[in-house]
Order: sequence, then structure tokens, then C-alpha cells
Amino acid sequence: MSNVGKKKNNEIGKVETMSIDEITMNKTLSGEGAPEQAPVYTDLANVTVKELRPVNGVPLRLNVDTQNQKVKDWATDNAEHIERLLQQNGALLIRGLKFLGSKQFGQVLASVFSSPLINYSFRSTPRTELRGNVYTATEYHSDQTIPQHNENSYTNNWAMRVGFLSTIVAQEGGATPISDSRKVYESIPVHIRDKFAKLGVMYVRNYSEIDVPWQEVFQTENKHEVEAYCLENQLDFEWLDDNHLRTKQVNQAVIDHPITGEKVWFNQAHLFHVSNLEQSVRDSLLNVMSEDQLPRNTYYGDGSPIELETLQIIRDALAEHTIRFDWQCNDLMLLDNMLFAHGREPFKGERQVLVGMAKPYKS
Repeated sequence: MSNVGKKKNNEIGKVETMSIDEITMNKTLSGEGAPEQAPVYTDLANVTVKELRPVNGVPLRLNVDTQNQKVKDWATDNAEHIERLLQQNGALLIRGLKFLGSKQFGQVLASVFSSPLINYSFRSTPRTELRGNVYTATEYHSDQTIPQHNENSYTNNWAMRVGFLSTIVAQEGGATPISDSRKVYESIPVHIRDKFAKLGVMYVRNYSEIDVPWQEVFQTENKHEVEAYCLENQLDFEWLDDNHLRTKQVNQAVIDHPITGEKVWFNQAHLFHVSNLEQSVRDSLLNVMSEDQLPRNTYYGDGSPIELETLQIIRDALAEHTIRFDWQCNDLMLLDNMLFAHGREPFKGERQVLVGMAKPYKS
């Protein structure tokens, strides 16, 4: 059996790290086919890496014993090393930290990201701000699946870093699966990804109580503030009546990661498209409104329709490269938002996951 994923050195501060390719190849129990590569070490304090099989292939799992050191102090002391691991792996799952609440979570994220947390602007889903730009995860009904997506990839500006903290674990389900955006890009046929790369994605949104009203999306009741935001962010906007706003924006579908240079699939064409809705909901909406009045929809950047079979290929690619694990209380997951997409499985019972974002980037 391959030794990939096992601790190779018992000394405190010596941790084996592995690339995403190594761990993805090591998903089977036998480990056959896993490449034998020299381990890479870093100097994280009070950390060990154990078998990854219990969490089924998370790119890198760190088990932490802070030895009575305050969580924020541990995060500050190890921020540089955590950032290096995040750049190498794209996603980290950290276990063993003890959080006292949303305030401390926000402090820890700001420390490990070496950046203040940013607000959730130009919203597409309902969520609650707790304090200091820490939010609840998307507050859709528990029986709904949230498809894989990179946060705010429907805009021309987004956070490079996203952190999640599991504070209440659901009785059943409720995982936050992740998908490698590089592998998704590679899995999509060349002619499809080239067309998207050339044309981009057009997002059309009509803001109403059916979806998310503009007051919630833009966090203001002032229309002039909405218009100023749209002008600053190259959003075409139109007031169809006193309270009906429509926006259109063409954004990237494929983009080069600004640090690694790798091409990533980075858009929400599949999520905003009307075909993402259940058939009964879609039919109900189209019975009472025209397509251009739908709460949200996507097109190629030139305004032409995206083929349903193309959207299915994209969804299949995301599913193929999805990695899941079961949350434990106080689990901290850190993502490079461009390298990894995330989603949410349906769940039963109470569930709470907190979210914070940092390091704004504009295309």
C-alpha cells in the first residue's frame, strides 16, 4: 500500500504536504497508481498530517494541537506557512482548532490570509452578516442542493481567498464539496472552452421578490447608489419601472490564475442559467413571464443562447472532479477561490457554516 497521506516524521513542526494530483490519485483504498514523489516539508507549529482516507481525498488535511496557545496567536504565527500550503494545494482542511465564535473566526481568517475580510457585495444569494464581514453560508432551504461554483465568479471582481468554519454539524448531509477548477477546465472539450474563452458569459438579472430584490443585492435603498455601483463595475442597468431593475454584464468564463498562471474554469453560467431550476419551477415562471423577465439567466457573451447539452457537459465536468468530506465541529476549510469551486449538499437537522472572504481581485 502506498504511504502517500501518512505522517513521515514525528517531530513537531515537520509536515508532509502533497499536491492535489497526488491525493486525487490516492482516493482508492489500495492506493495503486499513486505516483511516488519526494515529500515536501514546511515549518507549521504543532501540526501533523494523518491518513487522508477518512475524509476521502481532501487536498491537504492538517490536524492541529495548539497546546493551549490561543487560536488567533497560532494562526498569526503560522500565516506565512499556511499561505504557502494554500498556494501549493488550493485547499486546506484544518482540524483541532477551538473557536469561540464568529468574531474569533474573523480574526483567524484575517491572520491566515494576511488581509482584512471584505464585504459580500453584489449579492446573488441570501445570507446574514454576523460581524466584521463574517457571514452565514447561503440560506437556501435545507432540501436544496447548491451547485459547485467559485464565489462571485459572475462578476468582474471577487475574493481570492474564502474560508469556511463548521460550527453546527447537520444530523445528515450538509457537506461542502469542492471541485478543482483546473481539472474542470481540462475536462471540458476544447471547442466548448475555446468558445466560452472567446465570448465570455452574459449574466442577465431581474431583481424582485421572486429571487433576491435589488435592495438586498446592493445593500441599499438608494437608487443613485445602485447606479453608481453599476457604472463603476461595467454593469449595464435599466429601470423598467419604479422598483424593477434589470442588469446585464459580460464577464470571463476562462481566466489565468494571477499567481500560478494556470487556466481555470471560472464562471457561473451553469448556475445562473434557467435550466438550473427544477422543471416545474422553470415552467411556472415561463408561464407568467417572458425569458428576458426571468430572475436570472445566462447567455454567451454575444447574447446567443447556451446550448443545454453544453451546460450538461459543464455540470458533468464539475461533478467528475468533486471531492466531498463530512464536516466535524470547528473544521476550518480554506480555499483559493479561483483554484477550487464549492457547493452544498442538502441536509437534515440544524446546520451552521460561517464564511469569510479576503484579498479582493479585479479582472
